[in-house]
Amino acid sequence: MAGLATGPAQVAIGKNPERSRDHNRRVVLDIVRRHGALGRMQIARLTQLTAQAVANICEDLVSEGLLMEMGRLKAGRGQPPIQFAVNPAGAATVGIEIATDQMVTTVLDLTGQVQYKRIRPLSDSTPNKTVPKFLEELERARSSYSSRLLGIGVVMPGPFDIDGMSSVGPTTLPGWGGIDAASLLQDACGTPVTVENDATAAAVAERLFGAGHAISNFCMIYFGGGLGLGMIHDGAPYRGAFGNAGEIGHVVVVPEGRLCPCGHQGCLERYASLHALHEKFAHAARQIPAYEDVEHLYRQGDPLVLDWIDEAARYLGPMVAMLENILDPETVILGGALSDVVIDAIIGRMDRLPTSVAGRRMRALPRVMRGQTGQYTAALGAAALPLFDIITPKLETSLPASRLA
Repeated sequence: MAGLATGPAQVAIGKNPERSRDHNRRVVLDIVRRHGALGRMQIARLTQLTAQAVANICEDLVSEGLLMEMGRLKAGRGQPPIQFAVNPAGAATVGIEIATDQMVTTVLDLTGQVQYKRIRPLSDSTPNKTVPKFLEELERARSSYSSRLLGIGVVMPGPFDIDGMSSVGPTTLPGWGGIDAASLLQDACGTPVTVENDATAAAVAERLFGAGHAISNFCMIYFGGGLGLGMIHDGAPYRGAFGNAGEIGHVVVVPEGRLCPCGHQGCLERYASLHALHEKFAHAARQIPAYEDVEHLYRQGDPLVLDWIDEAARYLGPMVAMLENILDPETVILGGALSDVVIDAIIGRMDRLPTSVAGRRMRALPRVMRGQTGQYTAALGAAALPLFDIITPKLETSLPASRLA
């Protein structure tokens, strides 16, 4: 099963009983979440745990409200087995995306179903202006659920804490450089807050709810204000040493090209981002289109939109091949703040991808796919972060305890 640690991994974590117990709980929750209602013996077979271990875990999870009994399945002779399913009302998570021009809020129940979503425009995304609005949106969201809150996930555009790149330019958040965003927001709301790069959170959303739900290794190119990359490796997000892995927006693709606020020239973000599209409209003295207007203009054959799609595809194609050669993903997913129709148009222009290690004759997946979580991708990923921590097996728990301290 994708993202499922069994066999040797369970033996290794068994050296630490507490970690073994937490890991096995995640394994059970993950299996039930992905397969639907299951009996104990089915869970034991899928997880490779003993029947007694599964019985104990199910009892604990039911008592905590994370699983619920669904009655008995009538099949064959003997006592029908009790079925267990994830309890939607067992807990909720809140996700908030803080972007340069808007704040997006979502609430998920324990099964990952969206219970609430809202977009609020932002004219000023500096900390002093953003924190009060964050609290207001959080208060609005709280009225949508009555179950206990597992946590709050917040996503922001990266990179984080990099001289000359953080809080510089129109695709980053001004004034956040050198600020511990998680501590600031957590102190303000009094609830644990996890802060993540927006592209990484988007990849988590696709892993749990979208195109990547059955894919253990994929890359996601995320269209926000700028352009980022989220990576899922062996079912878990790959963040890098300091949370900045995947900053492809500042890879130079046109030597001596357009000047970028990071100090380089010809960065990918200057050609293949939503901000690059907006620049084309600004230079033509035309009104910058809203999210829903870009698709309408594309369908009308607007020359600026068509030119941007061609340009984005021209530079994204070689980037896809580079990612394939370096990371060998099963597929590359495109998603974010563009409609399905526009993303499909970009993918359609990338029909002649450069040769790479992905050029296998027997491919199970196309080299490039469209994401399925839409405009709310990053905010869904934000809400999924606390959920991911309790329902997804962590492969790193197979390491010796000294490596995990």
